[in-house]
Amino acid sequence: MDLQDQLKNLFPDHEPEEQHEPEETQSDIWLQDDPILCKFEKRKGKPVTILEGYTGADDDFKKLAKELKTTLGVGGSFKKEMIIIQGDYRDKIMDMLKKKGFSVKRVGG
Repeated sequence: MDLQDQLKNLFPDHEPEEQHEPEETQSDIWLQDDPILCKFEKRKGKPVTILEGYTGADDDFKKLAKELKTTLGVGGSFKKEMIIIQGDYRDKIMDMLKKKGFSVKRVGG
């Protein structure tokens, strides 16, 4: 007896709903024509990924920074119109930004 059968025994009147796949929603972040620069640096001996070149509002860039940090599960910050992510996550970040509709340019290696 699997979980579905057990649930049917507990709730005989319940009719299961069809499960829908989550739809891709357009982000509320302004997309620019110029590419966002994604580069790698070492600061105090530790690797960091830096995103810069966004010309939209700072609030949008802060939202993007928070989304990147939570998705990757890493620390980082937003300083002087650039996002600093702890670790070398250039490939993952570039893929995420391309899925959102941004154009991204890899700089330095």
